[in-house]
Amino acid sequence: MTQVTVENVWKVYGDQTVLENINLEVEAGSFVALVGPSGCGKSTFLRMMLGDEAPSKGRILLDGVALDAEPSPDRGVVFQKYSVFPHLTALQNVMLGLEFAQSPFMGRLFGKAKKLARAESLEMLKCVGLSNAAGKYPSELSGGMQQRLAIAQALVKKPKILLLDEPFGALDPGIRAEVHEILLRLWREEGMTIFMVTHDLSEAFKLGTRVIAFDRLRTRPEEMKAYGATVTFDLDVDGKSVPPRPEMREELAAAAQ
Repeated sequence: MTQVTVENVWKVYGDQTVLENINLEVEAGSFVALVGPSGCGKSTFLRMMLGDEAPSKGRILLDGVALDAEPSPDRGVVFQKYSVFPHLTALQNVMLGLEFAQSPFMGRLFGKAKKLARAESLEMLKCVGLSNAAGKYPSELSGGMQQRLAIAQALVKKPKILLLDEPFGALDPGIRAEVHEILLRLWREEGMTIFMVTHDLSEAFKLGTRVIAFDRLRTRPEEMKAYGATVTFDLDVDGKSVPPRPEMREELAAAAQ
């Protein structure tokens, strides 16, 4: 389980400030839902957590140690667009992460190591309900099945932190609810710390133990470049989707528009 500390983090591109003065303490095993209007830096924050980008100022710590400057196996990621390889079967898609982790130059395993990776991958496919689809290609899977496959890809390497960038936005409501339950079960079993970007406020409160809203406090035209978004709401909830106060719900709903 991993604790995350965000200290005075800013992100600036040229003369455009996207995020300013982000300070967070996130307990190990938390499920943090990030909400806010489009363009307020939620996905930028996730990319910094992943290591794809570095803060312009400030730092991010994992268990008190500075975040690696590039993606590493301790952080898994799932995007809205299915991040699976179309030329590989479901089993091969999940195995690939283990193969590259253990054999970064060849990307292949042999003998006992390959058997172990295959067994681990089959077990992960079972966890996401895809045991019967191990030999199928992504084109043969529904959207919900492909997203479950993407989750299996991310979790097979046992990451300490899972990053979700609107992973359920393209799913039908019924399929989305099914994948929600799978994710919650795996989160509880694995003890991961999760950060999820979503525009769906009900989803944020259903899944999250903590809901954080990003927004700009300064919106006059002359301020838009010099000042970025920051944390405007930070609410603890209990994993059972306790709703916020009515007035807070309205303000958070406006922030998520």
